[in-house]
Amino acid sequence: MEFFRIKKDIPFMRYALIFNVISLITFLLAVFFLAYRGLHFSVEFTGGTLIEISYPQAADLEKIRTSLAKAGYADFTVQNFGTSRDVMLRMPALEGQDATKIGESIMAVLDKEVPGAKQGRVEIVGPQVGKELAENGAMALLLVIAGIVVYLALRFEWRFAVSAIIANLHDAIIILGFFAFFQWEFSLSVLAAVMAVLGYSVNESVVVFDRVRETFKKARGLDTPQILDRAITSTISRTVITHGSTQIMVLAMLLFGGETLHYFSVALTIGICFGIYSSVLVASPLVMWLGLSREHLVKRSRKIEGANKDGAVV
Repeated sequence: MEFFRIKKDIPFMRYALIFNVISLITFLLAVFFLAYRGLHFSVEFTGGTLIEISYPQAADLEKIRTSLAKAGYADFTVQNFGTSRDVMLRMPALEGQDATKIGESIMAVLDKEVPGAKQGRVEIVGPQVGKELAENGAMALLLVIAGIVVYLALRFEWRFAVSAIIANLHDAIIILGFFAFFQWEFSLSVLAAVMAVLGYSVNESVVVFDRVRETFKKARGLDTPQILDRAITSTISRTVITHGSTQIMVLAMLLFGGETLHYFSVALTIGICFGIYSSVLVASPLVMWLGLSREHLVKRSRKIEGANKDGAVV
């Protein structure tokens, strides 16, 4: 299915060096902010207290945040879950404070400033549990990356595989770099978004590289940059349909999903944008720099003399 077809190839590879330099600078900045500022981990990773509160009417989240800030609490998260009357509070672990009594102190503040609340479930996430979640999350991310590496190595010629792997890691690191730079909260949902982006990005790379292989076999008389330009241009309509429809859904989550889905949808938005960029302007130029040519994809025919009068071709 195509919304449109571009008849003239767009010369993406003419500006490949410029785009690769921009990508390298962006990647290095992301690594710098990750090393210098680090990620702002949520309660799931650092440990803390989770409190569920119910109101008889729709809860005023902004008033709740203001009340807690006045009482001296910091780095907390207030969000709806289920309905507009149900509120979830995430409080970080505080030194010298009895975590088992934090729920009582929170309810005392809310009864004074925002009355009518009923305390529900209270869960305490210890530092050890948070550390285990962080380690398991990192292991899950590494396993996803390893699986993608194995898949690409089996599916493509090694130049394609190396380029796609670099492009995928480029996307993941840049998402983490954004979260480190702005100190957005990094939660389990954001980790899930990063893993989803890895799969989404590798799918885009596979589509482009499949078209590159087809174009190498069909088109003759074109050099590698021209082949890449034609392959990328022929997939633009598909890219617009796929990424456009996905981004509409993610944008709906971003605008109407509330605080619960906010950073999840932010991570997906960054990943979708950079996934397109990396597949076209990172992975494809890398294939070209690695010296891909038609001979690497199309086997030459061999003539066996003496097989028949004209010679058999195999």
